[in-house]
Order: sequence, then structure tokens, then C-alpha cells
Amino acid sequence: MPLKIGFIATSVVVLLGVAATAPLAAAAPDTDACLLVTQARLSAVLGVPMGAGAHTTPTYVKTCTWTPSGGATKTLKAVTLNLESADGYQAGKNLMEQMKPKNTTFTPASGIGDDAYYMSFGSNITNLMVKKGKASFKLAMYGDTAPEKAMAMEKILALEILPKL
Repeated sequence: MPLKIGFIATSVVVLLGVAATAPLAAAAPDTDACLLVTQARLSAVLGVPMGAGAHTTPTYVKTCTWTPSGGATKTLKAVTLNLESADGYQAGKNLMEQMKPKNTTFTPASGIGDDAYYMSFGSNITNLMVKKGKASFKLAMYGDTAPEKAMAMEKILALEILPKL
């Protein structure tokens, strides 16, 4: 059963990425996701020493992933920031509302940007999706962290990212 939940969660994340790919160009073209949150700030908020952010593809700077400097832990494997357009945000939100995947919890996130919501897949993945003006981003924590705790940490980080967009 855990394998099936993991497969569904991974499929949903992939679908969100595909849905957001086409309108991605509308987001700020020169914004480097790794420059929006410092390694020190991530470490302070997450309570775990974090390594430097890295781009999965060196020439694509809209996505940045940070991992614990001492290696993945049970509660924190990685944190990823994906920048996209407001159209990408809306496409992903519409897709999730239509699909309503099992074992996924949607929680409105008040006081963050123009629109925001959390999406949790059990206790292994918690995403914060935020839209502000023509830009949006997804902040995702991977690891066995209680969704409520992950949401609180993601909100702190999101409120620091927003003024930089």
C-alpha cells in the first residue's frame, strides 16, 4: 500500500510539473530560485544544517533543491523551490481540483500572496503553492515531517520569498 501511495503522489507531482511547463516562460526569466532563500535561513527555519542549493539542470535556474548537509534524515530528505507563472499555478490548481487524488489533503493558506494552498501527500510530501501577480512558486518539503509542521515552516519561507519576486 505505501508503494501505491508513493506512486500516486509522484504521478501527481509530475502532472503538476507538466501542467505548468507551457506557461513557465511568463515568469521572470532571470530569477534564480537558488538566490531566493539562503542556506543559512533554510537551516534556521528547518532546524537542520542544509547544504547549498543546486539546480537539477545547471542551465535551468527556475528550480532549486537543498538537502541536509549531513545527508537525508527520516524527517527531511530535501526542499525544492520551483518558480513558474501565475498561469502555471492556476493550471495546477484546476488539475488538482478535478483529479482529487486519494490520500491528498488540500488546505487553504491565508496571508500568503494573492492565493495559496497546501497540498500534502500523507506525511512524506507537503507542498505550498503560492501565486503573486503574474508569478507563482511551489515550495516542497520531502520527508516524514508532520504536515502541520511542514506547513508552518513553508509559510515562514514563502513570506520571505514573496518580496523577492
